[in-house]
Amino acid sequence: MNKKIAVLPGDGIGPEVTAVAVNALQKVAEKFNHTFTFEEGLVGACAIDATGNPFPDETLQLCQSADAILFGAIGHPKYDNDPTAPVRPEQGLLAMRKALGLFANIRPVNTFKVLADASPLKREIVEGVDFVVFRELTGGSYFGAKGRSEDRNSAYDTCTYTRDEISRITELAFTAAAKRRKKVTLVDKANVMETSRLWREVVQQYASNFPDIELELMFVDNAAMALIQNPRRFDVILTENMFGDILTDEASVITGSLGMLPSASVGSKVALYEPIHGSYPQAAGKNIANPMAAVLSAATLLETSFDLMEEGRALRNAVEETLNNGFVTVDINPTNNLGTREVGEKICSFI
Repeated sequence: MNKKIAVLPGDGIGPEVTAVAVNALQKVAEKFNHTFTFEEGLVGACAIDATGNPFPDETLQLCQSADAILFGAIGHPKYDNDPTAPVRPEQGLLAMRKALGLFANIRPVNTFKVLADASPLKREIVEGVDFVVFRELTGGSYFGAKGRSEDRNSAYDTCTYTRDEISRITELAFTAAAKRRKKVTLVDKANVMETSRLWREVVQQYASNFPDIELELMFVDNAAMALIQNPRRFDVILTENMFGDILTDEASVITGSLGMLPSASVGSKVALYEPIHGSYPQAAGKNIANPMAAVLSAATLLETSFDLMEEGRALRNAVEETLNNGFVTVDINPTNNLGTREVGEKICSFI
């Protein structure tokens, strides 16, 4: 197989963890006789510094010509701490999602036995957790009309959804549930928000065609508590943009480290794969970031975009073997740990 992968390292720890994932993909290509071509592009704060645009046209063209996209992270304190900045790294991420039609973010949450004690939750709560969140990615308040009044003393963010936007991600969630434990939990705020009532209407209508799949309706505040009290109750969670953004970050602590969770953003065109940990600028350049989520994102890329299931399993098994042997970064073991590059080398050695 000969495939082109666009690599967007981005900001903060993005370049470090992405480099590990690229090395792992190269090792897989060598082992399984594939050819992967990697081409880098700018996005985020580094793109603003270089071009003034957080998502330059050259990066868009690179993504459109690629078979898959491997993404690091975006964000920098000089923009995070300046609320008046007219151009922000996150605008590049939103523009990329819009331009590439990436309407669904898929985040699996499952635990590794060896990390059960690294979670702030009790072992008996986190063991056996295995669910996936389907977050709508191009609608809601993140993409709606927003602005300030002329005197700058009031602000607004408009949350808007269409029936079609809800239907297309609902289809993905139910398709996944049919292959899993046949349960979908719709998370909304239908007691307050009109958009949530539309979500319920659309999802309930769709669910009526799948009597073998259980549909659970849950308010977002209740879901936030249930994720901590009993995360094993969930199979497939379906939700809108902002709720999904918050809940998936909350769910990340279940695994014991934010550096363990991969994600995929899919649509009608090319798909994008990224760790969910963000740019973590405080760790940038220190060789301490956990690269495992980036490697697991690469495994998801192989399985989802290229249909290379055996190759994806090889990457996942290598990550698990690395964990089982105690070759981990400081976020998992504060007293006995390796650096980002060294953990990456161990993963490659187990492929």
